[in-house]
Amino acid sequence: MPIVQVELLEGRTHEQLSKMVKDITDVIVADVGASREAVHVILREMPKDHYAVGGVLKSDQ
Repeated sequence: MPIVQVELLEGRTHEQLSKMVKDITDVIVADVGASREAVHVILREMPKDHYAVGGVLKSDQ
């Protein structure tokens, strides 16, 4: 049972997240031969004020 965890900043649409989950699942099925039903994808969205690059919060950019 492959489990894929994706951490990303909030702000994507439902449609974008849905496509990403489908694409990730397709790659796992194709590359490792897992069944679609066995692939689990966990999305962890975080607020832009909980992530910084180079000492600057993404919410301040």
